[in-house]
Amino acid sequence: MHLGRIGSLSTLSLKQPGWPFGSVMPYGLDGQGRPLFLISTMAMHTKNLLADARASLLVMQPDISGDPLGASRVTVMGTVGRVPKPDQEEVRGIYLARFDNAAYWADFGDFGFYRMEVVDVYYVGGFGVMGWVTTGDYAQAAVDPLADEAPGIIRKMNAAPETLLVLAKAQGHAEAEEARMTAVDRLGFHLRLKAGERVQGCRIAFHRPLREPRDVTAAFEDLLKSARG
Repeated sequence: MHLGRIGSLSTLSLKQPGWPFGSVMPYGLDGQGRPLFLISTMAMHTKNLLADARASLLVMQPDISGDPLGASRVTVMGTVGRVPKPDQEEVRGIYLARFDNAAYWADFGDFGFYRMEVVDVYYVGGFGVMGWVTTGDYAQAAVDPLADEAPGIIRKMNAAPETLLVLAKAQGHAEAEEARMTAVDRLGFHLRLKAGERVQGCRIAFHRPLREPRDVTAAFEDLLKSARG
């Protein structure tokens, strides 16, 4: 959610009751991880929300390479309503800091800031890695210290697939023929493994949690040392 800027907002259609209606949706995030939107009352998704506030926002991992089903994504479900006046200045600042071009239409009469009150969260980390996240855990979560550097780390590691294979096989995946990193965080990383026609996910933990991006190189060196005995 921190790295993403645009998601797919699903609302309940006013024209076709009971049917989902999808929209491309830029979003901001407040301190509790609640998605923030700047939308017009003329837009169909806003009309839908004014009739039924229930919605979901799907956000995909940025910089996806390879099979998109092996990438991380999250669906945030909740109710969307207009931001109360006491909160509007803060929300405006958060949103325009991310989308400064939106300042042009932020003051148009039909536009307004809306916020999603999160009801549930479903996370998929890749093949075989998925689960529900409580609203409490989501609201209290902090941005991972590797988040901003993760795309570069992933690109670098995927340029050395033989290293990933060594690590995968050390975790018991001896049959793996191909390995590709799909996500990394302070606790470890996800691999997408292929053996013949079979594809599966694998999670490998670092020996200790990382505090900052510069710890990554040493963490992988420690894992390789253990893997090679």
